[in-house]
Amino acid sequence: MRKATLFLISIIALLFASCSSYKFHTTRVQDTDFAQFKTYAWLAPVDSLSKDYYNNNIARTNILNTANEELQARGLTYSKNDPDLLFRFIAVVNNKSKEVYANYYVGYGGPWGWYRPWGWGYGVYANNIPVGRERVRYGHIILEAIDRKTNQVIWQARGTSEVNNPEDAINSLPKVIAGIMNEYPVKIKK
Repeated sequence: MRKATLFLISIIALLFASCSSYKFHTTRVQDTDFAQFKTYAWLAPVDSLSKDYYNNNIARTNILNTANEELQARGLTYSKNDPDLLFRFIAVVNNKSKEVYANYYVGYGGPWGWYRPWGWGYGVYANNIPVGRERVRYGHIILEAIDRKTNQVIWQARGTSEVNNPEDAINSLPKVIAGIMNEYPVKIKK
């Protein structure tokens, strides 16, 4: 019994861990050896459509501090003088709409009313029927790496999530940046 309970708890924990509300996407120049880059610096953030969610000092500090920790854990060193890579971030918040779904049950039963569990009848159950649309805001944080020699973007990754209020969006930035940096071609050095 104890083993079954532990197994069930571990399966539930695994399911919750895999259900992240953040989605991460990446692209890169395929033939680039990212291990050759040893130093980096930051460009000014791109003027974005962040609707003041990420357009403040706290958000910038959360993004830069977490990104610096992640880059240094991958063996890169910050250098203002002649860096190999230039990083920049772009923050975008946009409005979209998404479908709203509902479940319906319609039933009819026996001769004395609409529903009798011991009587005759029928029922129709409809699962996930679209009933309308609702407006939601999605926040996107995009990190780009630019090869300083060629002045070309060689890596780009984006973290996307639904944002409901500015405070939660800003407080979750370290988690988003860490997820984005997991997409970087060089893994953390131990």
